[in-house]
Amino acid sequence: MNNLDALRISRQRDAIYDWVVGRFRVQISENDIDGAMALADEFFEWMDPDNLDSEQTFFINENDLKQRYEELTRS
Repeated sequence: MNNLDALRISRQRDAIYDWVVGRFRVQISENDIDGAMALADEFFEWMDPDNLDSEQTFFINENDLKQRYEELTRS
């Protein structure tokens, strides 16, 4: 992965984080506790400030994955 990919992925993760935290706050303010807990359950590691910066993000390039699949299934 080159630096441009790393920066793009970092921006995407930041945007997802901002959306998750914002949505969680909206759900809590609207007393949608079940929705907020479902969101928190899915994104717990990202929402935990102690783990936010150490949680790994795994990236798969869809085009590379498709190409590898085609290579393996061409037999």
